[in-house]
Order: sequence, then structure tokens, then C-alpha cells
Amino acid sequence: MTALAALAATAAGGSGATAASTGHDWTRFGWDARRSSSFPYPTGITAANLAGLKRQQVRLPGTADSSPVYLHGVTIGGKSRDAFFLTTTYGITLAVDAATGTILWRWTPPGYSRWAGSSQITTATPVVDPSRRWLYAASPDGMIQKLSVATGRAAWRVSITKLPEREKVAASLNLDRGHVIATTGGYIGDQPPYQGHVAIIDAGSGRLLHVWNSLCSDRQGLIAPASCPASDSAIWGRAGAVVVPGSGDLLVATGNAPWNGGTDWGDSTLLLDPNATRLLGNYTPSNTDQLNASDLDLGSTSPVYLTPGLIAQGGKDGQIRLLSLARLRAPGAHEGGELQVVSTPSGTDLFTAPAVWRPRGQVWLIAADGGGTAAWALRAGRLVKVWSNASGGTSPVVAGGLLWVYGPGGGLRVYVPATGRLVTTLDAGPGHWSSPIVVDGRVALPEGNANDHATSGVLDIWRLR
Repeated sequence: MTALAALAATAAGGSGATAASTGHDWTRFGWDARRSSSFPYPTGITAANLAGLKRQQVRLPGTADSSPVYLHGVTIGGKSRDAFFLTTTYGITLAVDAATGTILWRWTPPGYSRWAGSSQITTATPVVDPSRRWLYAASPDGMIQKLSVATGRAAWRVSITKLPEREKVAASLNLDRGHVIATTGGYIGDQPPYQGHVAIIDAGSGRLLHVWNSLCSDRQGLIAPASCPASDSAIWGRAGAVVVPGSGDLLVATGNAPWNGGTDWGDSTLLLDPNATRLLGNYTPSNTDQLNASDLDLGSTSPVYLTPGLIAQGGKDGQIRLLSLARLRAPGAHEGGELQVVSTPSGTDLFTAPAVWRPRGQVWLIAADGGGTAAWALRAGRLVKVWSNASGGTSPVVAGGLLWVYGPGGGLRVYVPATGRLVTTLDAGPGHWSSPIVVDGRVALPEGNANDHATSGVLDIWRLR
């Protein structure tokens, strides 16, 4: 059997998967701190039993234009339960019983009525504390809150912006080394003033420890956006800050804004130390001025960690760049120097977070944009396209040997990741940024679009019969 055939057999439900419940958590967007979006354990769902999935639609008090997270066997309401947790666009965070779809608790941010139904939103996926006792979530008032898994009560709240009407918490939260990691961007239309920045919060106390500003980067701490001469440089990619394995360094990417290689870092891929106190490395395309003038954000997607030496960076210009981490780390400001440039699946804007699949020691990059889905294998330091199709999607997820891609127009497609063969399409309504998680014999996917400004929504849960 060839290596490709072996991969296809495993992904189709062979020896690499079982139908048993796995008892694993899914604690953040992209599964892990590096945002691989590749769940390495059996899920209980295989190509052979996909037809046995039954959908339940849970009505929500808002649209969750993000992804859920999941904990198994946690105590809520005095009972041990499996639960999904998610945040709506207007900041309501919910615990949903994974077995029944019952809403177990609901936390509503103070001031909710001031922005509900407006364009002031968040699309951030929450993150769970390693203790499994706490959940960290964002709200449209620019606050991050620590919520009890058991009750939904808030232990602390901290602001990460001085102007929440302009600075939006769009990207998913991350957590590493006892720190909650959050980033800010702007709202549709890029109305100034705002600056993309990285905020580091002590998970225990809620103290805002450090802030790194991508414009006026010589200034530390939260700044009043109008006090910086430059505006924009949003850090808004779905994955937010990506944690580099081992070092704990942070990778982020910025949107359109001025770039001077000193204090202003628009349209850049940036490497920060784990505390976001120092810039360790940088990259910007040589046509950075054109990208800024054309609103072609490099940071429409977050950096993708591939290997200790390589990352990928997509963008609104329809390109995916293969970059050397060593070159990023070299002294000075860096324009150009890409190792390779490939087209996004359909040659259009990349707004999603690609998945990094690692079958049998290989490294694959799987991406979806508005007009297609494609997979590349990393071979001899180059991205080699293996398959592609013309079906667009949100951020893809590899779980249980299957590839899951939600089409914004509706439908959750399930593929064999090694070949791109479509196994089935699960019925689902239209969406925007949201993407699924697949764990413990269940699939969870929110429907809806944040830009509809709805105060109701739907969570789809599929379970084996």
C-alpha cells in the first residue's frame, strides 16, 4: 500500500479511528495553542458511521460567529456533564449540555442593552483554563472576563482597550504560561482611530500585565488611540495570537496601516516574546505601501506555524507566503524575502485559519477561502499542492481522520483529508466566521452572521444515534 493510500484508508475510518467516546477536551480555537486545528485523537465519528449522525438545533440568545469549546465530565449545577461553551456577538457566554442541548447557564455582560443589535460586536472564541474550572471570554465593551465553568459567574473583568467603540476584540483568545492572550482590531470600514495591539493578562488575578502596540510600538501599555499619529494595523485573523511551541513566542499578523520598520508595523507578520514586551522578528511584503493603500490586509489571517523553521502567511491579496522564522529573527526590518508564494485555493482573500495536519510525520497545510478548498504537503521545504476543489469554506478542522469544512452558504462538508474525496455533507444553515469542533462522538457548529446584528441564533449539534 502506498503512503497516500494508507493515509486515505486511515482517514476513511480504518485502524486510525474507533467509535468509542474519547473523553478529551477542546479548550480553544484551533484545538491547541499553536492553532493547528488538527485534533489528534479518535472522535468516535468515522466515515463508516457518519450516516448515523443526528442533528439537534439549539436556539441561542444571540449569534455565535466564532467556534465553541468543549469540556467533558465537568460539574455544572451539581452534576457531572459534558458541555459546550460559546460567546455570542454581543458578549453573552453560554454553557450548553452536550448530551441534551439544554442551556446550563448564561452570563450577560453589564451594559449589554447598550450595544445589542448594533454594529459593536465580538467574534472571539473563548479559551478554557488548564484547571478546567475557568473560562475566559470577550465582550463588545473591550473587556475580557474570567467565568466559572460550574456557575458562569465572573471572577474578574479587565479592559484591553480605551476605545471599545473603535477597537474590536475580533480574534480568538489564547492562553499559555498562565497568561490570557488577546488582540484588538477595528470595525468594518476601518474608521479611525484604532490600533491593533496584543494584551497579556494574568489568568489568576486578571491584572493587565503587558501591551504591545503595532503602531507607536515604542509606547508601552494601553494608549488612547487618538494619541498615536497612525491608525489601523488590526490584529484580527481568526486565530489571533499563535504560540510557538517550546519558546512560547507569539506570532501575530497585522492589517493595512503605515509601515516604517521601526515603530509602525502595518501589513506585517510579527514575532513577539511570550510576554509581548519585545519584538523578536518581523516580515512585511515588499509592496507594503500598495497593500496599505488597497486595504489588502496581510493580517486577514493569522500566521500558520508549520515547523520550527517555517511558517505560512496568507492575506487579502490571494497569496500564501512561505516564510523562514530564522529570517524573521534576523536583526533589522525585513521587506520581502519569501521562500515561496502560492495562490490561495481560489485566488481570493483568505479570511480563515488554515489547518496543519501531521499524518505519519508529514506536514500538510489545508486552507479554505470563499471559492475553494485546497491541501498542500510540505516537501523539501516547499508547499506542493496535492488536491483542490471549488467549494469554499470557513476555517477547516481535521478531527478523527476526517476533514471538516463549513460552507458559509450552508452545509458542513466532510472529506478524506489525504485525497479531498467528499464523504458527505451535513445539513446546516448559512454562516460567516464560525467553524466546527468534533469530539466525543459529537459535532458542534454555530450558524449565523455577526453582520446581521441578530440577537438570536442557532447551535447545531450532531450526535451518533
